[in-house]
Amino acid sequence: MLLARQGLRVLLVDRDRYAADTLSTHALMRGSVFLLSQWRVLGRVIEAGTPAVRQTRFDFGTDSVTVSIKPTHGVDALYAPRRTVLDRALVDAAEAAGADIRYGLSVTGLLRDESGRIIGVHGHDRAGAAFTARARMTVGADGTRSIVAREAGATTLRTGAGSGAIIYGYWSQFCVDGYEWFYRPGHSAGVIPTNAGEVCVFAGVPAHQLTRGDLRATYHRLLATTTGGAGGRLAQARPPSRLHTWIGRPGYIRQAHGPGWALIGDAGSFLDPLSTHGITDALRDAETLARCLTRTGTFDDLDEFAATRARVTSAMFEVVDRIAGYGWDLPQLRTHLLELSSAMSTELELITKPLRSLDG
Repeated sequence: MLLARQGLRVLLVDRDRYAADTLSTHALMRGSVFLLSQWRVLGRVIEAGTPAVRQTRFDFGTDSVTVSIKPTHGVDALYAPRRTVLDRALVDAAEAAGADIRYGLSVTGLLRDESGRIIGVHGHDRAGAAFTARARMTVGADGTRSIVAREAGATTLRTGAGSGAIIYGYWSQFCVDGYEWFYRPGHSAGVIPTNAGEVCVFAGVPAHQLTRGDLRATYHRLLATTTGGAGGRLAQARPPSRLHTWIGRPGYIRQAHGPGWALIGDAGSFLDPLSTHGITDALRDAETLARCLTRTGTFDDLDEFAATRARVTSAMFEVVDRIAGYGWDLPQLRTHLLELSSAMSTELELITKPLRSLDG
């Protein structure tokens, strides 16, 4: 979207279908709300009925703290859209800007010139027919199992030790005023209001503790242990008909770019879902990469993109890894959460720093 608005020819290929759902924590942090507003996409998210979040509650069992969302950089509320809403809004805006978007295409490898520079991709459609696409820059936004990262030989710069597993589902008739995060030694849970009157409720444990068995019984047991029934509200709400599971993996930071290629979002760096920061990571990377490409006028000078990403991830990576490892007691966790909040403030400063407008 951002590059197409600057007049570049852009091809986006997706192996899935238009507006398909995907695993997600949904919660947008302040930086991502700011970017969506700047890009003129936030209005579409709000028009889809995404509720405004104006407070966050942190529950530690013996006590709780509620923090109001104070207006900063024009952001007076947070949002947690379903991915069917957010992805649709972004892809529609990209197409309106002139990007060529093709679904049902799976990338299986990269094209190289004689020097080894990446010059495009190859793969196949759903019928098995081969396709190739040449480009001056190939951007991998293809998640933790990134084909672009693997085929480009992106070096893993850092690997975490903590790994949490998540079970979540969508509840209805659940009374909630904002984000709610619950923490107990060895357990966590979250309540995230999203579209269509539904609330995403997750339960988290260290990855090695999520064993095979009755997933639904495990989910409800964890919620009872961690939230205490959320003050009786869970008993009054309608539980989900289907559950989703993230089995957990350690965080990592990969090399950000190389000759003819770059990585954004989970393809380049991954933080445990307990950070509720994955979408914000992806949108921030898109903004900083697009700024760098259009400001320098070259596809070879991406050091600024890498430096910006490094400054943010270095501030977040270690503290998120400690949170995801569940080796904390509650006083230690409070310190970790303050560190994470400080890192997010640093990120917001970098995002809002004026370089060059990419809002069209």
